[in-house]
Amino acid sequence: MPQTVSMIYKALVFEKAVSLAVLDTTALVNEAIRRHRLSPVAAAALGRTMTAAAYLASWLKEDASSLSVSVAGDGAGGKIGVCSDGGLNVRGFIEHPGVELPPRADGKLDVGGCVGRAGTLTVIRDDGEGIPFVGTSELVSGEIAEDFSAYFLTSEQRPTAIALGVKIAPDGTCSGAGGVFLQPLPGADEETLVRTERAIGAYAALSSVIEREGAQRILRDFDIAGLSEREVRFRCHCSRERAASAVLSVGRKEAENIVREEGSIVVHCHYCNTDYTFDGEDVARLFGENS
Repeated sequence: MPQTVSMIYKALVFEKAVSLAVLDTTALVNEAIRRHRLSPVAAAALGRTMTAAAYLASWLKEDASSLSVSVAGDGAGGKIGVCSDGGLNVRGFIEHPGVELPPRADGKLDVGGCVGRAGTLTVIRDDGEGIPFVGTSELVSGEIAEDFSAYFLTSEQRPTAIALGVKIAPDGTCSGAGGVFLQPLPGADEETLVRTERAIGAYAALSSVIEREGAQRILRDFDIAGLSEREVRFRCHCSRERAASAVLSVGRKEAENIVREEGSIVVHCHYCNTDYTFDGEDVARLFGENS
């Protein structure tokens, strides 16, 4: 049965020495596919990034806090951008949503070829406490999970074992997507670190597990403490009012010139693929109200 809402589950495991997060983002990825008309490999690349961004956003302190992730690789899919607030309202885009690539030798989607293996991963986190945190790391493989593991280690000095997966059905929809994050807490001993790395290896086919049994099945693999859960949704903050502000920012003369040459002004939101159109009457009304 198709998932109608995405979820994140968090708990402590391994004698409360490791933080566990399990996400089912099937619904989130399907909404991205619907909005952006994503090819299978673009859906996998964006879906994995959105899943990792949702995990990062789950640590934001306030609903009004914000987080953005930018993956700038040299792959065929171009740039990936994802944003979320502390309420886990996530939105994102990939520069070339229709990109097609042949599968890898093992038959899997070539996410690394879509993203690229040279480039950067940048995270900007704003908790409203002054200067936002900015962390950047080099891409490792373009497969996203390894890239975020490298980011956590180099930019936040927090070793994190990550499994991410997105499974695309023959009809182009997502049948299973999600992530598992295991992050040892400060002071964890070497045995715990080894145990964490060993545990993440069980989720090489993560998307198939989520497709068949859901994220809660993964929770049963652990002796957990302090379980919490939250919803994750695809929700954009764009609006016609914000688009109107963008039109006003170019000035009356320039706005009228665009309408004269193009017939209208179209403000496009990359994150949710929504267009806001302003014709001559709209522009006259906007500047008349703000004169």
